[in-house]
Amino acid sequence: MNSEIPIPQTARAKKRNMIAIASGKGGVGKTWFSITLAQALAKRGCRVLLFDGDLGLANLDIQLGLMPKQDLSAVIAGRLTLNQAVVDFTGGGFHVIAGRSGSGGLANIASSRLQMLGDDLNLMAANYDFVLLDLGAGVERTVRQLAHNAGTCAVLLTDEPTSLTDAYAFIKVTLAERPEVNFQVVANGVNSTREGERTYNTLLKACQGFLKISPPLLGTIRRDPRVKEAIRNQTPLLTRYPNTEAAEDVEKIATALVSS
Repeated sequence: MNSEIPIPQTARAKKRNMIAIASGKGGVGKTWFSITLAQALAKRGCRVLLFDGDLGLANLDIQLGLMPKQDLSAVIAGRLTLNQAVVDFTGGGFHVIAGRSGSGGLANIASSRLQMLGDDLNLMAANYDFVLLDLGAGVERTVRQLAHNAGTCAVLLTDEPTSLTDAYAFIKVTLAERPEVNFQVVANGVNSTREGERTYNTLLKACQGFLKISPPLLGTIRRDPRVKEAIRNQTPLLTRYPNTEAAEDVEKIATALVSS
């Protein structure tokens, strides 16, 4: 996609349709979930933009099998506008702004430049029903600053103790900076819906006891070996294995978001 998308000047205040997908811990499936959710939302007729916000270890393009001619590094270097970095991923029905895989340089971006990037992203959000930010792991400055652009933070976790503690840490740090944020929780890679609910309840009790908040459960995603197969084949799960349990679970989450 080479043509620029017109950006209404009233878009700056529109954050409610922007969802930051975070975890605290790496390796819990954020990028896979972001891709699958983007396609599930697109299937429901939504206009979706998926933004690779992992500025240190971008890999959205790799999982999608994309080789974009333009990416976020050119935007940050000032060679392109954010509009011009948008790629149409026709295989999933959504738009993508890719990072630069294999380059850690973007992780050191200045706060002022990151703020400008966030402002441009907020403006673009007016052209979409949903903007999904696939954040990097941890609670580093760049992760937190990008998350500040979103009205909702979907926090992904697994049943591993380190995943739970890191998810809690992300919520705690983000809440201290932005008390108004809308946190929602997704339990990924669980053996059953009930196990996912137990994992969620562990986090919920910590949030209620220490942070005095009760983030709702957005959904649970059952463990499915075909997820890894789809990732290895660089093909979205909903394209390659649309009738699997994990696909069904993400579809339910998409339905809940569209209905809310």
